[in-house]
Amino acid sequence: MTHTPLLGLLLDVDGPIASPVTRTVAIGSIARDLVALANAGNPVVFNTGRSDAFIAAELVPPMRAAGLEPGAPVWAVCEKGAVWAEVGPDGLGPVEVDRSLATPADFADEMRELVASRFAGLMFFDETKRAMVSVEQRVDVASAAYLAAQPEFDGLAADALAARGFGTVREGVSRPDASGEVRWRIDPTIISTDVESVRLGKDLGAERAVALLEDRGIRPRHWRTMGDSRGDYRMADWLHERGELVRHVDVRPADGVPETAYPVLVHDEHIHDEAGAAFLERWVEASERDLVGADH
Repeated sequence: MTHTPLLGLLLDVDGPIASPVTRTVAIGSIARDLVALANAGNPVVFNTGRSDAFIAAELVPPMRAAGLEPGAPVWAVCEKGAVWAEVGPDGLGPVEVDRSLATPADFADEMRELVASRFAGLMFFDETKRAMVSVEQRVDVASAAYLAAQPEFDGLAADALAARGFGTVREGVSRPDASGEVRWRIDPTIISTDVESVRLGKDLGAERAVALLEDRGIRPRHWRTMGDSRGDYRMADWLHERGELVRHVDVRPADGVPETAYPVLVHDEHIHDEAGAAFLERWVEASERDLVGADH
């Protein structure tokens, strides 16, 4: 039997849900509204580059405290589609990993040592990642200082992969391997760099999310995606191309809102998690009324 809730939510974490400053769910209404939507049957899927350990530590506790009910449709699709698990009041369920998308173990070891020896004052190696290699700005470091050093790390990561015979792409510039193949992507954000398979992305995360919902017989009438970067638009792109009704929320539109085949919503006053909180509040109201308006 197919269930057709009003909304399906596909949400980036850093920016719209977790503060990019504190890296925590800093606004109390966010967990409350996420739980209200999920308990009402609207699927909530976190589509993030973060690890499952981050979701377990930072998102699950406030959602449990807000009263997340057993069976509420909540999932975490982590590491841009490589890792996924159901979220419930007891925490994360079994964690699934697509090992074919994981970076080589010796490369991860080299990056860990590189951070320790040359960049430890600015960034840390994320030990919780299962498929990608990620380094992240330390919270006690100024953003400008981190961003000034980030290109050097990114270049060294690309060189290390090239030394292993792998092709890479970095900031749109490809360095193919001897056969012309590009296998790995160097993907910087405002607080981190991910080294990942080129197959990973928010579109793969969206595909995983829809498959998880289909396994439970859930088909939302409307989709809402939300993020803070151009890469997050790929969630809505994939859903639109599939024929779904989707609107995308950009909580950091300073990069410019691209032309899309679907509506894009921005907040008039707020950005990041403040904007995310405002839209979640609207969606709770829409769910309660079973009605989605043009500004939702």
